[in-house]
Amino acid sequence: MRYYIIAGEASGDLHGSNLIRALRRLDPGAVIQGWGGELMAGAGAEIVKNYRDLAFMGLTDVLLHIHTILANFRFCKGDIQTFKPDVLILIDYPGFNLRMANWAHKQGLKVVFYISPQVWAWKENRVDSIKASVDKMLVILPFEQEFYKKWAFDVEFVGHPLVEVVRSKLESSGPVIPGDKPLIALLPGSRKQEVLRKLPVMLTMVKHFPDYEFIIALAPGLEDQFIENIIRNFGMVRYFKGRTYDILKQASAALVTSGTATLETALFGVPEVVCYKTSWINYWAARRLIRIKYISLVNLIMDKPVICELIQGDLNETRLKMELKAILGDEERKKEMKRDFAALWTKLGDGHASHLAAETIFLYLKNGESRNEKA
Repeated sequence: MRYYIIAGEASGDLHGSNLIRALRRLDPGAVIQGWGGELMAGAGAEIVKNYRDLAFMGLTDVLLHIHTILANFRFCKGDIQTFKPDVLILIDYPGFNLRMANWAHKQGLKVVFYISPQVWAWKENRVDSIKASVDKMLVILPFEQEFYKKWAFDVEFVGHPLVEVVRSKLESSGPVIPGDKPLIALLPGSRKQEVLRKLPVMLTMVKHFPDYEFIIALAPGLEDQFIENIIRNFGMVRYFKGRTYDILKQASAALVTSGTATLETALFGVPEVVCYKTSWINYWAARRLIRIKYISLVNLIMDKPVICELIQGDLNETRLKMELKAILGDEERKKEMKRDFAALWTKLGDGHASHLAAETIFLYLKNGESRNEKA
């Protein structure tokens, strides 16, 4: 069968690559094309647009690049029509993918959404339009299935794909980050705009914790010169590109931008502080739209403040120093945090999300049945 996959971010490229491998085990003759990155290409997909060309963040950035974004929509529609897939698989990236779902549905294409848009956080009333254009919704967070039930949308929980990725890393020996001091990991994000806002605040910690080495987990898409221009005034700080998991595996603590990285850090059992800062106009818009108690996935899933979230004005040198000192020195707090991190594993599925997602898609295409119906 023919599969067209759209992944617009680094995490989507990772999860898309594992989904592709699982699909190929079920359907050895699969022909797969789409948008993604090197990982999806390595798994056997023909990539026609790299996700690094799609990194527009926040309202102002979108407005500045509106012509490019509209051109991407036109290109994608034409490429899908030429490819003629049996199914369109959309991985996260909701700003783009929800529009593509609506268009594809009108063309009579089968549409599967893997990794639900976070409509439970904002614009809940969009569920009706999503339900109308998405044939199969595969969710990865345990509370999402109950959320969609309120809207009579029968979605399937397949578990979180990070579980299998992190478990594999924890079980492997892998390369070691050399150094004489215990390390503190800095995960400032993958987009230049967010790195510029958050990393300088994170780096103010270097002078306060001389017994630790601070190491930046640099996203693959960021240039060396870009990061070196930021770190040059903060003393000896090393960075490694594309080695986030190696760093987390050795870290004593971590300062982490919001998003999936907070969950990855928790699954590695690393005490962390969440750091979030955006432009004031984006922050103002988010405050008006988003109605959730927490911004980190760890706290949302556990439904309590497991990790500290320093947001906007609270992300400053004084507060960050206090919170980092607490997770490094307060043994009882560290133990409690790690107990909660261990509980995450049981909430996020059995570690076979990619296979279950692929099986659901394959059965749906083959005979119209869902994995639940088969069981």
